[in-house]
Amino acid sequence: MSDKYRIWDQTKCYFLTLTVVGWIDIFTHNNYKFIIIDALGYCIKEKGLEIYGYCIMSSHIHLIARATGKITLSEILRDFKKFTSKAIIKRIINKQESRREWMLKF
Repeated sequence: MSDKYRIWDQTKCYFLTLTVVGWIDIFTHNNYKFIIIDALGYCIKEKGLEIYGYCIMSSHIHLIARATGKITLSEILRDFKKFTSKAIIKRIINKQESRREWMLKF
């Protein structure tokens, strides 16, 4: 990872961009957006994430956020990405998705 994208001070506020693998436009469907929104709510309530703003784009998410508790911002982001990726893959497998096979290859 480039030093340019490293979180140096875990207590500071950062502008973050989280991208979908292959820039797949997954967030054009609301059911995938709701996974993100619910997970952000959980991180706020349970992990000390403080969000100043966010924007869910078709293939990525922008956040302005910081960590306020004992859990570092890096740890919160790691857990958030791990949970949401698994939840989205599960949704792709279990629900009607016209691009299922193509998406799962990524």
